[in-house]
Amino acid sequence: MKKNTLFLTLKIFSATGGIEKVCRIVGKVLYENTLINSTRVLVCSMYDQQTDANDNKYFPSEIFRGYKKNRLRFIFSSIRKGFNQDVILLSHINLLLVGWMIKKLKPSVKLVMLAHGIEVWGELGWVKKTMLKSCDLVLPVSKFTADKIISGHQFDANNCKVLNNCLDPFMPIGNEFLGNQDVRKKYGYREDDKVIFTLCRLSSKERYKGYDKVIQALANLKSHQNNIKYLLAGSYDKEEKKYLDDLISELHLENEVKITGFIDDSELVSHFAMADLYIMPSMKEGFGIVFIEAMFYGVPVIGGNKDGSVDALMNGELGLLVNPEDVNEIENAIQKSLLNNQSRFTERSKMINNFGYEQYKQKLETILLN
Repeated sequence: MKKNTLFLTLKIFSATGGIEKVCRIVGKVLYENTLINSTRVLVCSMYDQQTDANDNKYFPSEIFRGYKKNRLRFIFSSIRKGFNQDVILLSHINLLLVGWMIKKLKPSVKLVMLAHGIEVWGELGWVKKTMLKSCDLVLPVSKFTADKIISGHQFDANNCKVLNNCLDPFMPIGNEFLGNQDVRKKYGYREDDKVIFTLCRLSSKERYKGYDKVIQALANLKSHQNNIKYLLAGSYDKEEKKYLDDLISELHLENEVKITGFIDDSELVSHFAMADLYIMPSMKEGFGIVFIEAMFYGVPVIGGNKDGSVDALMNGELGLLVNPEDVNEIENAIQKSLLNNQSRFTERSKMINNFGYEQYKQKLETILLN
């Protein structure tokens, strides 16, 4: 990839979501390529501050510019810097206007956009759709998202290349995380309890992760297996918390379901380590990085069969896929997974071979080189 690259992002360090995680990894790939090919890369963030990049592990702060929510300064600076670049890489469709303007002023620049999921699935106005078609490449994180872009926005399939997400190269490793009983004790779980775990944002406006269906399935399972516990983690809004509390009360699952709220990244490993199963039967997941993170720590996974989760689970090779609208199917999948006596790490090697950082790095470099 002997090309100078400008990577434009909304946020990269000041938030901890999946998109920000992807952006940090992309920044690392681009920086490492400069060390090999003596090219230049600059990472610019609209909302981060310059100091947010200090002491980060992914790339040196010298190649980062944070514009501290100053949108106009970010836009004009990006356009000016774009004249000296061969590739403009956009982290989000909301940056499409900036990329389109650079492309108009410098037609020879290669304009590439990452597509994460729901932000590109809906109807686009004709202006944004026109700008989208100015992209030389769009990189959706899953085949599901690629199909949405191609069919929904009449985008050229030849210019749409799937780039699955990957594991963070700095994920902690080591057997000391496995069998960790401290977290179980924290939540009052017994040694023989089977803990199923979901980590996602709980939002009343985005009720598609399937955790309410899992709660309903748990109510059915309770009648003949009373040692299954459900830990539902992630930030939530008041309306969604009330909806879930009411559902839990209605189904008499107060002793079986715990809602933790936000969990810091530093605590995630121990939560994965204590879980017997990770489940998120979603309907609108772009890919689902959390699935491959769970598998990295040897946790069996269940995902939905109607969205990008299919890519993360490799069409069912790495975990169970269920109809996210069918509570009985979810119930049966939970039973099947918990009864499976295979090693926690049975599918780990296959997952790493497909979604490891080095594989991702090679794919991205090849895409941008051509």
